[in-house]
Amino acid sequence: MLRARDQAQATNALLPSTSRRFSFVPLQIREKCLLGALAVLMLVALLAPALPASAWHVPHFVDTRAWLGVPNAGDVLSNLAFLTMGVWGLARLRARPDAPVGASCLFVGLILTCVGSSIYHLVPDAPQRLVADRLGMAVAFAGFLGIAAGERVSVRAGRAVVVLMTVAGLLAAWMARENLTPWVVVQFGGMALAVGLALTRPRPGALGVPLGGVIFFYALAKLFELGDVTVFEATGHIVSGHTLKHLSAALAAWPVIRALRPVPTGPAPSPR
Repeated sequence: MLRARDQAQATNALLPSTSRRFSFVPLQIREKCLLGALAVLMLVALLAPALPASAWHVPHFVDTRAWLGVPNAGDVLSNLAFLTMGVWGLARLRARPDAPVGASCLFVGLILTCVGSSIYHLVPDAPQRLVADRLGMAVAFAGFLGIAAGERVSVRAGRAVVVLMTVAGLLAAWMARENLTPWVVVQFGGMALAVGLALTRPRPGALGVPLGGVIFFYALAKLFELGDVTVFEATGHIVSGHTLKHLSAALAAWPVIRALRPVPTGPAPSPR
């Protein structure tokens, strides 16, 4: 009898911690708002009229000069900036176990963007190469949105956004060969979501990644992209707008990397 009673008491003592481990934590208000925004974007991507791939104008990049045998050297070699920032970011992560959710996805995506964008810009007249370019961008973009959600909503929201946007972005990049609508929603709808998150207060315990800085460099990259010829002419054919677009887009990772700077450690206390 005593043994059975002791076993029952031990079992009852374990039940609360076990139930808490598997219990469902109710959604917070911000999580509900984020879930609603993601649902709206998903519905738009699925129900909006399809845009044929031909609707996306394949630009004629103004700087086609070769250097050391590399065609379109400016637009190709400027992708090394993505590689630099990606490797630098991953190195910073090793010393920061408190890194925000999505940071590793962002930096890996930058490295993939370097590869995919280089493949595309070597032969930009081949539209099918756009898939390689967009796949890397999708991974990096998912990482940034995960950081934004983790900083402004909750850690579990950040994890969920990373997974959801990675899958959605890769599918949208692949589908863009025939239907551009999902890709447009991922790119521009996702950035609108990031702006909305940047306008909210950081959650308690957040690392403090300046989301506005990331968005600024992204917007600047878009302006350089639109002004490809204008910048080329204004600089006396030194550099094109599209080359500066790559450099600016890579710099969008700088605010995240800066937030991951090593924590200074004070001198060890002297023995008494």
